Amino acid sequence: MSKAEMDILGWDECDIIIVTGDAYVDHPSFGMAVIGRVLEAQGFRVGIIAQPDWQNADDFRRLGKPRLFYGVASGNMDSMVNRYTAERRVRSDDAYTPNGAGGQRPDRAVIVYSQRCREAYKNVPIVIGGIEASLRRIAHFDYWQEKVRRSVLPDSKADLLVYGNAERAIVSIAHRLGKGESIDTIRDLRGTVFMSQSIPDEYTIIDSSTIDTPGKIETPQTPYARKTNTDCGEKSQASNPPANVVPLSDFVIKPKGRSSINTVVRIPAYDEVRNDPVLYSHTSRILHLESNPYNARPMVQKHGSRDIWINPPPIPLETKELDKVFELPYQRIPHPFYGDAKIPAYEMIRFSVNIMRGCFGGCTFCSITEHEGRIIQNRSEDSILREVEAIRDTTPGFTGVISDLGGPTANMWRLACKDREIEHHCRRLSCVHPGICKNLNTDQKPLIELYRKARTLPGIKKVLIASGLRYDIAVENPDYVKELVTHHVGGYLKIAPEHTESGPLSKMMKPGMGTYNRFKEMFERFSKEAGKEQYLIPYFIAAHPGTQDVDMLNLAIWLKQHDFRADQVQAFLPSPMSMATAMWHSGKNPLKRVRRDAEDMYVPKGRKQRRLHKAFLRYHDPENWPLLREALRKMGKANLIGNGKQHLVPNYQPSGTGRRPEGTRTASKQRFVTKHTNSQFKNGAGNKSGDTQKKRSHRKPS
Repeated sequence: MSKAEMDILGWDECDIIIVTGDAYVDHPSFGMAVIGRVLEAQGFRVGIIAQPDWQNADDFRRLGKPRLFYGVASGNMDSMVNRYTAERRVRSDDAYTPNGAGGQRPDRAVIVYSQRCREAYKNVPIVIGGIEASLRRIAHFDYWQEKVRRSVLPDSKADLLVYGNAERAIVSIAHRLGKGESIDTIRDLRGTVFMSQSIPDEYTIIDSSTIDTPGKIETPQTPYARKTNTDCGEKSQASNPPANVVPLSDFVIKPKGRSSINTVVRIPAYDEVRNDPVLYSHTSRILHLESNPYNARPMVQKHGSRDIWINPPPIPLETKELDKVFELPYQRIPHPFYGDAKIPAYEMIRFSVNIMRGCFGGCTFCSITEHEGRIIQNRSEDSILREVEAIRDTTPGFTGVISDLGGPTANMWRLACKDREIEHHCRRLSCVHPGICKNLNTDQKPLIELYRKARTLPGIKKVLIASGLRYDIAVENPDYVKELVTHHVGGYLKIAPEHTESGPLSKMMKPGMGTYNRFKEMFERFSKEAGKEQYLIPYFIAAHPGTQDVDMLNLAIWLKQHDFRADQVQAFLPSPMSMATAMWHSGKNPLKRVRRDAEDMYVPKGRKQRRLHKAFLRYHDPENWPLLREALRKMGKANLIGNGKQHLVPNYQPSGTGRRPEGTRTASKQRFVTKHTNSQFKNGAGNKSGDTQKKRSHRKPS
């Protein structure tokens, strides 16, 4: 991170400098640490500029000029999501900054950082990546400006964009630049996006309006089919990676004659999607249909006189490759530069273990699929257990409790299609909606065995599961639910039904409440058998596209019937490139073929409408009663106003309430409490008697 460290290492220059919007934490849950260690394992000298002062280019020169390229990312979160709430208010804190201080990164950090890198050293190649680049790789709706923006690639003036989990691509880029190849010629790597003046003659152009049907596209290929010579010549120190590192295989796209592999899909141009929400929704659907790395084709989207060329997604890492990535020599702590400062995101995950990547759930409001893909990448059991032991032996402050074994989801480890041939041809948007695919393996026995081995390791007192649980898969495995409830729940378990009504749930691609009720019955039965008093904490979302006022009313009634009181609630935030964002912007449903004459979806957009939907989730808060009473009367539901148990809101107003100013800030995380006493929520952490136990949503960095 400094010239002084370079001097200690005997470096006269860095090969690659990574610029990131997060504080530097050398832990495999932080993207810059993963990419840095992967490149280091290939023999490259890597510098990291964390949270630079972006007001001028001085801070971007602190490590000198990189020999090969700058790698730029906003951090573990999109910078706009990180800085603003769902109501577009500036957040006062930042979990990825020392002591949680806010304001340490700019809006649209990838663009700003790239421009400063270009100012610092004009001719150094710039490669952008991370989740912000992934979610903005094509023309995308920007919620904060209420308009469709260009791809982040031309706006940043970077040379190349890498999306998804980019270990393979970034290693190939580094070696090829090290051999003296120009970055302008690197056009054949999966998971990359570049600007193109024309489409090569060997490619056949297919209009996106002709392909909105599933089917076989091309013969599946393996990433091991072709390996590139990694000798970078005399100038590179990366010619001989350490023997204990499995080199990440290069997988390039090489058209051979006019076959199905050398077709390119033309999606509507930026100018078209900017001015036509229906075409925007169609484009979103095509993007998601072309997301299976085994059958996706390259896509192009016109931006002015040039095209954005999007190569197919990266081939998932094999287990042995993922093991090596996670077992590189991370220090598992923040850089000493930060001294005693606490970095909240690190404090949250320092005793947790990522066991997999990806998610095949396909929830329309979630960004995991667009970034990590639907195919699960698994670590081996041995590798996971070795990391548990490493936490036990090396992480400061460890008390014997592993806070999580999970990832994007808690229970998709080792789950995949039963038939690789079917998986390679599949174009479903979700493996579990509208029901669990018959070809999906849902066996949780390996995960049960992993839990048992982890919790019986010497020095391990308890292993908790805190990642999001797919309870629709869990109910297919009662033995898994029993194991989870008996040994791995710390008093309460958070799950996310998101809503109770079929209309919103169908737009979210989430299971119905029947599945939730089945899981709840199992959870309570197995808790009772274990002699434990434990509670489910369900999460819900307000103002999602497709949600009517009556849907929120019915959800509020359900909450009251079940004695749930949301302390803080989450309103839908349209993140770039998600399918729910396409619904929000267009009013059309991209889960079906998008037609101009298709029925319009209801989208609760207005500020008052969003406030109302959040108010229904907090029906018990006197501040919301005037708004709810007004809405109930307009809906013809005045019978729900009164002071009895059957009423939703009372007809009186406590003094000093109900006058919250329009600009009052409401937190965006979800927490639930019930009217039960705190003793019923005690968990293994030893809550003090008399304290109010609130249920917090702690999501792992992704």
